[in-house]
Amino acid sequence: MINKLKLAAFGLFLGATGTAQEVEFVEYTLDNGLDVILHQDNSAPVVTTAVMYDVGGKDRINNKTGFAHFFEHLLFEGTENIGQGEWFKMVSSNGGSNNANTSNDRTYYYEIFPSNNLELGLWMESERMLHPVIKQSGVDTQNEVVKEEKRLRYDNAPYGNLVNEISSKLFEKHPYKDPNVGYMEDLDAATLEEFKEFFDIYYKPNNATLVVAGDIDINETKDLIKAYFGPIPGGKEVTRNFPEEEPITQTIEATAYDSNIQIPAILLGYRTPGMTERDAYVLDMVSSVLSDGKSSRLYKKLVDDQKQALEVAAVNLAQKDYGQYIVFALPLAQTPLDTLVSEIDEEINKLQTELISQREYEKLQNKFENRYVNSNSTVAGIASSLATYQMLYGDANLINKEIDIYRSITREEIRDVAKKYLNPNQRVELEYLPKESEQ
Repeated sequence: MINKLKLAAFGLFLGATGTAQEVEFVEYTLDNGLDVILHQDNSAPVVTTAVMYDVGGKDRINNKTGFAHFFEHLLFEGTENIGQGEWFKMVSSNGGSNNANTSNDRTYYYEIFPSNNLELGLWMESERMLHPVIKQSGVDTQNEVVKEEKRLRYDNAPYGNLVNEISSKLFEKHPYKDPNVGYMEDLDAATLEEFKEFFDIYYKPNNATLVVAGDIDINETKDLIKAYFGPIPGGKEVTRNFPEEEPITQTIEATAYDSNIQIPAILLGYRTPGMTERDAYVLDMVSSVLSDGKSSRLYKKLVDDQKQALEVAAVNLAQKDYGQYIVFALPLAQTPLDTLVSEIDEEINKLQTELISQREYEKLQNKFENRYVNSNSTVAGIASSLATYQMLYGDANLINKEIDIYRSITREEIRDVAKKYLNPNQRVELEYLPKESEQ
């Protein structure tokens, strides 16, 4: 259920063209601290109920990792009023679907129901927040589920640990250095009391955002939310004091091995600003210039023209405290990894010294317009965006304003930001090699 960045995800997803309409919403806060956002769209009889918690892979207890992702599974085990194993049956038998995902910075749960089941969705999410059953049998069951997920998606998947490996080198102190899924030895060693304590700290209404989007009546929905969520007591304010990283001032060379691959890979990783900084938006555009689509600079050069790479991509991984900018390439035939690095650096250097053409700039703007329209094309997408903007950016109305940030980015900024962050002495160079290459 957790979102994973794999090889195929090193590109930007861009949707169909269109014209975006402003997303209208109502935002307020309950007395217990729960932030609520309502978006009414009566064009289809569907409603999304979603709760985002301000807890992610970077949060731990007693220095143990992986708790937030573990809870993503554990909180489907059941509640005082929903029996073990009944959650998914209840959703599907009422015509709905549901899921959850965890990042380093937040956890997101949602249901999509026919709109006549709005009350059911709200009740289920209030049950998850107020009455979860956290007992040893559920912990043991989900421990095996998480281990199997780790084996399937990381340990036994080709290139499955790419991001984990580069993150562990980019960060020395900040918890972003550890995998979102955590270390299995930490979960094995965790006590039931620690799981209960983790829940009590992070899964409170004042550490959450509830979004209801779709075929609703605003006033009726407010009454239901007050009835189901209003009585839930708030918790203590969550405080964090993560250590700051020292700047990278010289190239960090590293090697990692993967028994599931036959073709080596090269990764260049750069530590970049947090997601709310303007430079983070500019780096999104830098990524698109370099590797979004077959006409992008790196793909056209290394894959099409020079036939030195099977695949090449650049992506800006947005995170709250620090971003990660990663360039990835798979060599074709006997192309040395050093050659790929040199060719990639040549293209980055061009971005750092020359303005992109006006035609390229206009094409870039069109791509980001298209992506923006696509992200807000469904009520489920709108719900996710509203929760994300409110919790991670502190401004739900970015759903309407963020496109203006991209529109305002200039060709000069693209050049200057590439020059500011994407330099050899500011990065990790990771050779990701087949296991048999290990000496």
